[in-house]
Amino acid sequence: MKKLVALSCVMISALVFAEQTGEKPAERLDRKQARERMIQRRNAQKTRQAMRYSKPMSAKLVKDFGKLSDGRQTKLYTIQGVGGLRVDVSDYGGRIVRVLAPDRFGNFADVALGWNTAGEYEKNGFSMGTLIGRYGNRIADGKFSIDGKAYQLELNEKKGPRNCNLHGGPLGWDSKIWDVKPYFSREGRGLELTLVSPDGDMNFPGCVTCKVTYVVSPKNTLVVSYEAVTDKPTIINPTHHGYWNMAGEDSGNILNQELQIFADQYTQVTAGLIPVKNLPVKGTPFDFTQMCRIGDKQKAMLADETTKPMDSWFDHNFFLRGKTGELKIACIMKDPASGRKMEIWTTEPCMQMYGAQNMTADLNLPAKRAGSKYLPLQGMALETQHAPDSPNRPDFPSTILRPGETFRSRTEYRFSAE
Repeated sequence: MKKLVALSCVMISALVFAEQTGEKPAERLDRKQARERMIQRRNAQKTRQAMRYSKPMSAKLVKDFGKLSDGRQTKLYTIQGVGGLRVDVSDYGGRIVRVLAPDRFGNFADVALGWNTAGEYEKNGFSMGTLIGRYGNRIADGKFSIDGKAYQLELNEKKGPRNCNLHGGPLGWDSKIWDVKPYFSREGRGLELTLVSPDGDMNFPGCVTCKVTYVVSPKNTLVVSYEAVTDKPTIINPTHHGYWNMAGEDSGNILNQELQIFADQYTQVTAGLIPVKNLPVKGTPFDFTQMCRIGDKQKAMLADETTKPMDSWFDHNFFLRGKTGELKIACIMKDPASGRKMEIWTTEPCMQMYGAQNMTADLNLPAKRAGSKYLPLQGMALETQHAPDSPNRPDFPSTILRPGETFRSRTEYRFSAE
């Protein structure tokens, strides 16, 4: 009897609620079933996506990229977003080999300098398009200390006044074959590259495991994310060393293209390109705070007495506005003729600008298109990173990584046309 009374109360309450909401019980049931079916469809879609991206990449998206001098075989992987942006990546040094981006009329051009085979990258150098590690840029005399313990790295740049460890040494991460597998996130599809750098690799302490993801979004953005862990205190400063030309890699020099850098300070360097101090860009040839023609800045730099000790007019570090670890805009590079534009956003505190002025004619460097050559100022390297020689500069953001910590960094290359 009590159960019957309770059941009656529940039914009466349901009828009262239905009358108050104007909704019949059958309608509530239909709505509940619709929600359940929607959840089931979403779960099924997630399962299909997971299965799709856990499978090996299609053969047409993985190609042979040639053998290196020591016999190692390399591969080339293609990722393409629904917006049309296409990126080719090699497991050899994690190199970005091609970036095909549209202009204002929808015409695509390869805006990344590079070569067609792994052997050409090995032969020609220039850190072309590679992942740099463990430490991008220069460390003075190859020396640094952690917790009072001194370390000596190999000196792979000895040229005139230069005496330093550059880009991690002669056999840095650019010389390694990275493990590659498909990767998928809400931002788009891409690749996950992994490398284990053992303790003592190029004399760096600690076994470091680094994971880098390349993702192409529907909005024609290439997202490059870095993660690294170590089992001993070490230093780390990975970066991507690509050279960009918004008119196309074989179009000639970039002097008529435009650049804006969101930095109020640049780093003055010695003749050996080692940091001295940070200086305001205002009133100097390094003032890119407004969009300006690159050729105009070239003339100003060549005329500036303070740059004459260096053999490079574009090889300087800029301290970006904003906080380390927070995503902010670093620069904008664009080609007025085609309308192609690239914005670089990063969580890193700095960006190194290098103008490839050392790609001289006597080197006979081929472009990817048959018959074309790379010459000085054919592209611009815009490397998001920590400052050079940071391990020896307590006034710069630290590059020390300790056990139990995870290094994280993110850089976005946002392509558009106007």
